[in-house]
Amino acid sequence: MSTEIRNNIALERFEIYVDGAIAGYAEYQDTASERAFVHTEIYPDYERQGYATQLVGTALAGTRREGFGVLPMCPLVHHFVQTHPEYIAAVPQWARRRLGLPQ
Repeated sequence: MSTEIRNNIALERFEIYVDGAIAGYAEYQDTASERAFVHTEIYPDYERQGYATQLVGTALAGTRREGFGVLPMCPLVHHFVQTHPEYIAAVPQWARRRLGLPQ
């Protein structure tokens, strides 16, 4: 199976495609300096196959490359950041305290 992740700027979401079919997305809202991830969804036919991890990892890496801080408001993205400490630094200090992430 081939996967592709695209940033759909018009809909403010990263989308994951599996063999050309959309399998899910991670919605975000941008501010001047931060990108808040507010909802992530993987469609039922694609659940429990690692697509959420692939989607969120790629979305966060792209967000860092674009120079945005990460606000993991979505529970799935929050969990990803907690379990992948290399992304903690992308979360602003003020947000780490509010979201219960390591300082």
